[in-house]
Amino acid sequence: MLSPPTIDDIRAAATRIDGAVIRTPMLVSRTLSEIIGAEVWLKFENLQFTAAYKERGALNKLLQLTPEERARGVIAASAGNHAQAVAYHAKRLGIPAIIVMPSATPTVKVTQTEGHGAKVVLYGAMFDDAYSRARELAMENGYVFVHPFDDPQVIAGAGTLGLEMLAEAPDLDTIVVPIGGGGLMSGISIAARAIKPEIELIGVEAELYPSMKCAIQGLHLPLGGDTLAEGIAVKHPGELTSRILKDLASDVMLVPERDLERAVAMLVGIEKTVVEGAGAAGLAAMLADPARFAGKKVATILCGGNIDTHLLANVLVRDLVRQGRVARLRVAVHDQPGALAAITAKVYEAGVNVIDIKHSRIFTRLPAKDTMIEVECEARDPASIDDVVARLEAAGFVVERALLD
Repeated sequence: MLSPPTIDDIRAAATRIDGAVIRTPMLVSRTLSEIIGAEVWLKFENLQFTAAYKERGALNKLLQLTPEERARGVIAASAGNHAQAVAYHAKRLGIPAIIVMPSATPTVKVTQTEGHGAKVVLYGAMFDDAYSRARELAMENGYVFVHPFDDPQVIAGAGTLGLEMLAEAPDLDTIVVPIGGGGLMSGISIAARAIKPEIELIGVEAELYPSMKCAIQGLHLPLGGDTLAEGIAVKHPGELTSRILKDLASDVMLVPERDLERAVAMLVGIEKTVVEGAGAAGLAAMLADPARFAGKKVATILCGGNIDTHLLANVLVRDLVRQGRVARLRVAVHDQPGALAAITAKVYEAGVNVIDIKHSRIFTRLPAKDTMIEVECEARDPASIDDVVARLEAAGFVVERALLD
């Protein structure tokens, strides 16, 4: 059975990786603090070279390999940030690296990993398949397996974040940490409890993947689905990390997809920083239950910034819909000349911009002589959209507004 790293192990890791990873900024967000009603600190780990905290643990592990182990090479299983971290630092250190990824991994991630000098092996439909194959290859070829979270040296590397955060803000009351396999929170918890025993440590999981909450609280909750926070969508948390967090974590919160989307969008809009779903989970927890953090000095880690640009665009537009600044209005009209002009005139009068217009004459329950016109529009504020609806209804149109949830 593996033993947890100690605070001395974490301090040694901080010395070991110093200069090879970025000591990322940790700043108070004045705007988020006002929204949450707390003093909100953000640790910008999305500014690492590979855009994620994973470099800390991977590098700490690689630097402790013997010359013989380095010569044999390392192997890891990952479709995300751990792959980039192992590949990048292995190349820097002259260590051969193999990364096993699920067959469906997006080409851009495969290319990025290969760009760091690693050999990529595509195998299986899911991460669990890739993980099993990586273990097999390690046994067959003598590679050193670099686990993404359930390894004392990887955990110690992640724990260096706890040292940095409390050095910057020693008066913190609470640290909120995204949880996937649990390596990040395990390391931070060990460091934080050693420095400030009374500090509150709250883990955050996507509502669809409550695996660590179940493991340490003895619960049986549904698990699975498509989450924006794929970086923490872990079905089986670590054995070592589960033991650590059962002892040290104050609680584990679950956040719904809506709050994850809102957090990603707010970080772009307010902090002008790009964060993936997993990296925004800590802020999502604060947004989901601000009363829990009211009046406290609370910090969270923006642990990764690797989000697909198309997905990010979708999240940002969906947030505008929820804010009431983008809307899709379904307007039932008689299918005759001038109907569309009458609708767009009312939109113009309200000072609202038309993004797209679609007619639906066939797939509708309206009479054959009628049509449904969908008008997608954008406004400076929700009141302007409300004004468009009011003007259309006053003109005799029947208007239905499409909603996200």
